[in-house]
Amino acid sequence: MITKRILILCAMFCLFSVQQSSSKGLRGLLHYGDSMLMQRYKKSNIDTMYITRPQTKWTLSGRINMSGATLETEGQTVDGAFKSGIRADYKSTVSLGVNYLGVSLALSVNPAKLMGKYDDIELNFSTYGNRYGIELMYQDADSFTGWDEIEGQPQVQFSTDDMSLKTWNVNAYYVFNHRRFSYPAAFTQGYIQRQSAGSFLLAVSGQGQRAEISNRDTNLKVINVGIGAGYGYNYVPARYWLLHLSALPTFIVYSNTSLSVENMRIPLHSNFPEVILTGRGAVIRQLGNMFVGATMTFYFTNIGDEHRLSIRNTKWLTRVIVGYRF
Repeated sequence: MITKRILILCAMFCLFSVQQSSSKGLRGLLHYGDSMLMQRYKKSNIDTMYITRPQTKWTLSGRINMSGATLETEGQTVDGAFKSGIRADYKSTVSLGVNYLGVSLALSVNPAKLMGKYDDIELNFSTYGNRYGIELMYQDADSFTGWDEIEGQPQVQFSTDDMSLKTWNVNAYYVFNHRRFSYPAAFTQGYIQRQSAGSFLLAVSGQGQRAEISNRDTNLKVINVGIGAGYGYNYVPARYWLLHLSALPTFIVYSNTSLSVENMRIPLHSNFPEVILTGRGAVIRQLGNMFVGATMTFYFTNIGDEHRLSIRNTKWLTRVIVGYRF
């Protein structure tokens, strides 16, 4: 009996030792991961007189997002000049995000979609760095209001569920003065801009679009790729304030566009310059460890010749931000 008890005690001791060893191993692994993230977080090639990292590890933020898109056409047919425009329903979402030493996780919900009042799909992905970054937007919409007008006839307003529009926009940038000018300071609050600074930017933009109107037998396909340069500026008018404004025009170097109405193809002729314009703006206010602000991203594309056929696209996304660092 004594031998049996000794064996049980030895087994319990071994199990406890293994558990302690495993616990220490897990703690060691977590500590190593935390140290690596901290080293990466602090190892930024920046001029700390102009931009700096927050002193805290965690950032909790909430956002209210709203977006919209329009498509307008203008041109000439055998029946005379025409103009038309459509607008997809506005989209609103609420998101909650958490950031730990530059690694982020966010969850967004659309209240109207949860209540069954919104059927469109929209996805937004962005990563902003001091040196380079990329934005990607995708929308699949089928709820529209619009208007069209033919020369000599009154304008007609319409709302249709017979139309579908799939659109994607992508924009990538490179910052020359990345040691003193910070995009993340304005759009992700991963840095703090301490003094005003600006930078010239290089950019590549792309747009794809496919529209179908079933009751009018109309199909539109668009692919555009542009290359260009622009400028961005972070203005710090007073301590704890940041105003951002940037413009990135890119000239279209590749375009593949086709429009057919009732099996009749309407040609699209290039008319230089054709551009994809990306504009951004932001206002950020620091309140101790708390920050509030608003941002906006705007896309505009103009292709074709208005005397034959031109197509103009606009896409915008605004955010109201509240966050806390700890």
